[in-house]
Amino acid sequence: MDLQEISDRLEIADVVTRYTRAIDTGDWDRLDTVFTPDADIDYVQSGGIHDTYAVVKPWLAEMLPAFFPHRMHTIGQVDVPWTPGADELEVCAYFDNPMPMDDGQGGTKIVEVGGIYHHTMVRTADGWRSRKLFEQVVWKRGL
Repeated sequence: MDLQEISDRLEIADVVTRYTRAIDTGDWDRLDTVFTPDADIDYVQSGGIHDTYAVVKPWLAEMLPAFFPHRMHTIGQVDVPWTPGADELEVCAYFDNPMPMDDGQGGTKIVEVGGIYHHTMVRTADGWRSRKLFEQVVWKRGL
């Protein structure tokens, strides 16, 4: 690996971390540092929507806190298949996301989603950003 590859890999991993931290903390404006303005985001497999970033961002801000007041991602391996000189890379990040929610009886229950985030990362003037996100759900628990 040369220094550029190491730098790019670290920056891409940081984009994935910024994404999960923004979702988990409800810092919706932080998502502006994750996605390109024209990004395509697909949450259909987890019961969400598939639309542009401009539509998905306010939807996340409204829907996630209403159903899941607390969120906590754990990211596993982040696969960055490297192509020297590339300005676009297909990146996969394994995730586990347990969340407490109202159980309908005055208490809470833990629901959990595990899967793979498939990002199309592109190099922009502001650094690496996700131009496309597809959330592949591998398993669910409690839903």
